[in-house]
Amino acid sequence: MLKELLQNNQHLFTDIFPFNLNQEKHHKLDLSIDNQALYSIDLSSVEALQQYISDCLRQTGAKYAIGGYNEDRLIYRKSKHFGEGEDARSIHLGTDVWLAANTSLSAPIDGKIHSFKNNDVFGDYGPTIILEHCIEGTTFYTLYGHLSVDSLKGKSVGQEIKQGQLFAELGNDQENGNWPCHLHFQIMADMNGREGDFPGVSNQADRENYLKTCPDPNLILKLK
Repeated sequence: MLKELLQNNQHLFTDIFPFNLNQEKHHKLDLSIDNQALYSIDLSSVEALQQYISDCLRQTGAKYAIGGYNEDRLIYRKSKHFGEGEDARSIHLGTDVWLAANTSLSAPIDGKIHSFKNNDVFGDYGPTIILEHCIEGTTFYTLYGHLSVDSLKGKSVGQEIKQGQLFAELGNDQENGNWPCHLHFQIMADMNGREGDFPGVSNQADRENYLKTCPDPNLILKLK
């Protein structure tokens, strides 16, 4: 299984961000349905959600906020993009790292561009790049969502991206799908024929199947 492969090869992965996540103070951000503070926020407002996150960082003295894998989230009620009723999608399949716009991103391991696309819908990923990697003969993919529009310029399918190479940057809320600035980072064992996009949120019925396809991103991020 991909989970075990990544676990056994964690030593191969290098930092995605310009700093090591473990060398800076972080705040574990709770955006779940259990966080009562969220119910008093206008989740459709980028400014309101950004203010909440900024307050969390200021109160804890953290450089960045992180979290979300397999979290049943309230925040997706901001957009009909995630559906409504019993089929509404609320289970987060990636990890979010909340940082400033224009923060540069580096490849954690050698790969190539599988696909890219501007998923320009309110609440979606905005500009997105998906890299394809191979370890010990096993192919897997990493997704980088909420990028800047400039990150897609000059990119081509099959383009080689070396470990440590700067290949993208975080977008602002005007271009990243209307979210406070952050990276959505996700691992996929199989793209299931998709290009430039992959579900980052699941409904309850499909939760276990998606979690098998999308193992914990911390296998690469390595946050202690």
